[in-house]
Amino acid sequence: MLRYVGVEKTKELIAKIGIETFLTELAGYIEEDFKRWEDFEKEPRYASHSSGGVIELMPISDGQQFSFKYVNGHPKNFEKGLQTVTAFGVLSDVETGYPILMAEMTLGTALRTAAMSALAAKYLARDDSKTMALIGQGCQAEFQTLAFKAILGVDTLRLYDVDVKASEKFVRNMKERGFDIKLCQSSQEAVKGADIITTVTADKQRATILSDNMVGAGVHINAIGGDCPGKTELAPEVLNRGRVFVEFEEQSRIEGDIQQMPDDFEVTELWNVFSQGVSARQANDEITIFDSVGFALEDYSYLRYVYEKSNTFEMYDHLDLLALPEDPKNLFGVL
Repeated sequence: MLRYVGVEKTKELIAKIGIETFLTELAGYIEEDFKRWEDFEKEPRYASHSSGGVIELMPISDGQQFSFKYVNGHPKNFEKGLQTVTAFGVLSDVETGYPILMAEMTLGTALRTAAMSALAAKYLARDDSKTMALIGQGCQAEFQTLAFKAILGVDTLRLYDVDVKASEKFVRNMKERGFDIKLCQSSQEAVKGADIITTVTADKQRATILSDNMVGAGVHINAIGGDCPGKTELAPEVLNRGRVFVEFEEQSRIEGDIQQMPDDFEVTELWNVFSQGVSARQANDEITIFDSVGFALEDYSYLRYVYEKSNTFEMYDHLDLLALPEDPKNLFGVL
């Protein structure tokens, strides 16, 4: 039997651990794995694009364990009453090739993306950063906000979304979480006075969510919405003004906001930053940019974390997925 952590068991785990502790601990697992970057076989994810969206497979291995995630991104799904993103993941033992965990990762993707965003900001944002502008209040928004609260102490939010109902949904979900929340009438208004700007929009298009005149000195930009070819959020002038950090350069050149830039545009992979163990910010007035597209190593870390925590709290089911004959040479005997 294969260990299975579905939606209900994931909810139980989060309730047992507490979502802010969950995000903080998960960020620690991600940081640990990025610090051993050279141990992993890495490649850009496989992506099958269509007019409606994309379906992707994201594999990675350190030679001991192998993981992959199946994930889609279909921005127009909301018109059908469906999620933009759905996902599941598998963690396997390399020595035998047997899977040891299957887990839902629709929630998991939101959790690991938020943990990664806040972890990057811990190294890139100013130490006194407490106010975050959040442009886009879709499914990622609450997770991002709680991760930044737990890891950086962000307590003030400035919100804007073209869909007012999305902002209202966010306020309902977060009103008891200890934030000072201001609803803004435009993205230009939202970024005023912000220490951190998080852009998390869904539409698959070359958008300019942040233009050059909107970005002041000392800001950290957490750009997580531009995550596939043809989809961007930042004006090239913004990228030219700041220092840009990415997860895996080979993949980010294809999918990130830096797809707009020349091939020799300089970026820094975050594993270099985490390995140093100190802030990468060089001055308080510097602009730093995390051009996030999501990388398979973050999924590996999430699955590793869930495997260990589900074992600790005995919160998992069994999935009858593997044929396990008493005689391994007699598969037909299973019938």
